[in-house]
Amino acid sequence: MSTLAELLAEHTGLSGEAADHLQLVVAEWQLLADLSFADFLLWVPVDSAADGEGDFVCVAQARPTTAPTAHPEDVVGTRFTTEDHPQLARAIREVRICREEDPHWYLDLPMRREAIPVAFRDQVIAVLSRETNLAAPRVPSPLEIAYLGSAADLCQMVADGTFPGTGTTTDVHTSPRVGDGLIRLDSAGSVVFASPNGQSAYHRMGHESDLVGVRLAPLTRSLVRDPFDATEVSHRILDALAGKPTNRIEVDSRRGAVVLFRALPLRPAGQPAGALVLVRDVTEVKRRDRALLSKDATIREIHHRVKNNLQTVAALLRLQSRRTSSPEARQALEESVRRVASIALVHEALSMSVDERVDLDKLLDNVLPMVGEVATAESQVSLRRTGSFGVVSAEIATPLVMVITELVQNALGHAFPDSRPGKVEIVVERSARRMDVLIRDNGRGLPSGFSLERAEGLGLQIVRTLVESELRGSLSLRGIAPSPTVPSGQGGEQDTVDTVRRQGGTEAALRIPLSRAFR
Repeated sequence: MSTLAELLAEHTGLSGEAADHLQLVVAEWQLLADLSFADFLLWVPVDSAADGEGDFVCVAQARPTTAPTAHPEDVVGTRFTTEDHPQLARAIREVRICREEDPHWYLDLPMRREAIPVAFRDQVIAVLSRETNLAAPRVPSPLEIAYLGSAADLCQMVADGTFPGTGTTTDVHTSPRVGDGLIRLDSAGSVVFASPNGQSAYHRMGHESDLVGVRLAPLTRSLVRDPFDATEVSHRILDALAGKPTNRIEVDSRRGAVVLFRALPLRPAGQPAGALVLVRDVTEVKRRDRALLSKDATIREIHHRVKNNLQTVAALLRLQSRRTSSPEARQALEESVRRVASIALVHEALSMSVDERVDLDKLLDNVLPMVGEVATAESQVSLRRTGSFGVVSAEIATPLVMVITELVQNALGHAFPDSRPGKVEIVVERSARRMDVLIRDNGRGLPSGFSLERAEGLGLQIVRTLVESELRGSLSLRGIAPSPTVPSGQGGEQDTVDTVRRQGGTEAALRIPLSRAFR
């Protein structure tokens, strides 16, 4: 389905400003449909219809939420001739709202059709068709009379070119709607009608009696907690009475209720007719939002405290290692310090995250140098990374950092005996489904008869357990056989990888699924 902008570009030669005005009409017209209990179709003339003849094409459609629709099917893209809907061309010629005398039958449904010219800068650029389903009988009530009267005023303002007003921003997802609460004011600012939901919103704010007959601006000002917000919402109601369009505003009442306000001026044919005030009680929505924010803050605080506790544990282990005379015990304690410190860095990153996600590149750039300093204090082994890990969820971050640091530690600690120089490279490739990590070294390789499943080293046991139980991935270790010497002079990053391959060593291949569907 094409967008409104695409349909306007395809079927009309309207200027950018005229097209923008039609976008504003479409942004506001759910209000018109709900007040009118009717469907609205936006028609633009094609060919010579601007002169009263030719075809019209429907470029947008809105259905009411307050009544049965007259068009269950999609009408956008349909072309009508002046014979099919003569009121469209008539509304353009006479620049006024035109209504059919007799009901129109469409798909066995009787409907009443009206054509409303859409004026922009003293020119009719489109026509709104208001089409009411007459199959469902309606009993006149004060609410229906107030709704239809307000709709009539707004439709006349569309024909006048004064609605929607310029300088306003409409958020269709958060602005109050007709069903949320509607209050009609007369030209003096007194309430002449308040829907049940509008009345309830003011009850939540602290006004216990009926709204009808009350001047709304001073009443609203007295119910709002913050004096600046109270003044602002009062001014917006008064501005609407003076004919100025306003944007929505959210205020906290003295009783704790949170209410959205929007005031619309009513000036059909340029004559003051009061204003519409739409209200929406969002107290529970704001309460849930605040609860979520509080929960997020609590989770981040927990990560922060866990990080502090782990750093304390690492410091205690470090002190113990300095007091230990056994080299084996000292090495074990130092490895424990490294592992605890790695987990602490993950929690530090999570304590600063708002969505429980971690930038692994930044985190590993902090962790791996620490591993290298511990393991290669007396050797000359270079450590580098190729590729990007990207951002991963918290449930993946901790075990993945542990696995990578253990594999790097294993390479640095066992591949280069007698402090011989060498290279360790981490190569990562990431797709939408998975992450492939290779950790290569050009050291002495794997011992004869090595088996990952039978390996007794603590580090490899930790890695195997985390990969299988936490990451749901796969791990393999293999020796890299020395390859024939490649002529020099190629240069670039690829030479580093080829050097590792030429000199042999060990390669650990890790594959981690990133999507739950592939775990």
